[in-house]
Amino acid sequence: MAWSDLREFTAHLEKHGRLRRVTTPVSRDLEITEITDRLSKGPAERNVGLLFERVDGFEMPVLINAFGSPDRMAAALGVERLDELGERVTKLVDMKLPGTFAERLRKLGTLAELARAAPRRVSDGPCQEVVETRAPSLAALPVLRCWPEDGGRYITLPGVFTRDPRTGARNVGMYRLQVFDERTLGMHWQIHKGGAEHQRIAEERTPSPTAHSGREALATAMPVAIVLGGDPAMIYAASAPLPPGVDEVVFAGWLRGSPVELVRCRTIDVEVPANAEIVLEGYVDPAERRLEGPFGDHTGYYSLARDYPVFHLTALTRRARPIYPTTIVGRPPQEDYWLGKATERLFIPLIKLMLPEVVDVNMPAEGVFHNLVVVSIRKRYPGQARKVMTALWGMGLMMLAKTIVVVSEHVNVHDLSEVAWRATGNIDPRRDLMIIEGPMDDLDHAALRHRYGGKLGVDATEKGPFDDVAQAWPQEITMSDEVRALVSRRWKDYGL
Repeated sequence: MAWSDLREFTAHLEKHGRLRRVTTPVSRDLEITEITDRLSKGPAERNVGLLFERVDGFEMPVLINAFGSPDRMAAALGVERLDELGERVTKLVDMKLPGTFAERLRKLGTLAELARAAPRRVSDGPCQEVVETRAPSLAALPVLRCWPEDGGRYITLPGVFTRDPRTGARNVGMYRLQVFDERTLGMHWQIHKGGAEHQRIAEERTPSPTAHSGREALATAMPVAIVLGGDPAMIYAASAPLPPGVDEVVFAGWLRGSPVELVRCRTIDVEVPANAEIVLEGYVDPAERRLEGPFGDHTGYYSLARDYPVFHLTALTRRARPIYPTTIVGRPPQEDYWLGKATERLFIPLIKLMLPEVVDVNMPAEGVFHNLVVVSIRKRYPGQARKVMTALWGMGLMMLAKTIVVVSEHVNVHDLSEVAWRATGNIDPRRDLMIIEGPMDDLDHAALRHRYGGKLGVDATEKGPFDDVAQAWPQEITMSDEVRALVSRRWKDYGL
């Protein structure tokens, strides 16, 4: 189903016991983080979304951990299981010509979903019930200080809307934003992301290489809108590493099965979701940089302070009584893991389209998305595991994966104990490890240098005659089916 906005989804979670209202006064500085972190790492039955209704010094309630479990993440995207996302993509990318009339109709229905995904423009929306343009300020937002050594307070769950300065093509990304003061934010879009590419193009088109001020800054500015809240599918789409040229707003419309309604901003030429809670309108001067960070990140470490672009606020629009949505990141598991897991399940059919031998993929929480990818394959020829590794490193942001482990098709990639057993027992380091160099994640503190370093591929498949193994490969220990069936029948008799 399509949620109309974040509060409708929140009401659904509360109705089903998956959200709790906290009426005790709490501080936005560290306390909300500690509460949420304990729930994220605790028993599943206690891991619920939280709506803090009394944040010290603020009128806005704070929503956090709304997407922090597989069932809540699935519900946010209108499915019962995250694997259903991949099943929908499979129907979409199946290019076989249907053989019967009924199959043709089903295919036409799938294509009609795409046709309905285009956004719909509206003249106004709830996100502009209150408009502040004369002296807009961030002071009323209960922005969290998440971890003790953070460089400041951070907006952590935004949809950042930009346009390509040449083509006008839209990009929506999710980047952390450090609050410098009531009118400026640090814009932490990393070099590999769409927003950074738009900023690079804008910088190339700027006549002066130095930062500007006043009217000159506005004349060379890159308009940016920061959206907080809205439909859960749109929030998720901002986090998804979509292929270049795929519009996140259209993608969200396809996910939710109906168009995202867009309204034009009041001070910049950017369209934003009409049902958002809060919208920050402004600009980035392509030539301006300021030290941003450190920040307690999803790696479990503080990312280092570095120079990043600066966002200048020109307007703040919001609902009359908005909810402030946020998240925390840190040592996994956290809420962001389930946003990433949705992406993993969604894009497996596209990986299989390019690599038909792939059976399943797992990017476990322990690998914080980019440190570990486990892949099972149907192996038919020598070097096939290496072919899969190098192909994956060439697919979009999969280029940032530090370690890829390839196992055989019968291995459960989601059982990390089994994967560790195979990955240590099935390899000879001289033969089965591949080390290369290439692009690395912006946050990888162990890389050779910033954004560049080594990558490890591990061929943990069983080896056969075509692998030129010098000794016979042993048979795996398994009990006979007959004895397993016997013991299952007699289990109660044993008194165990």
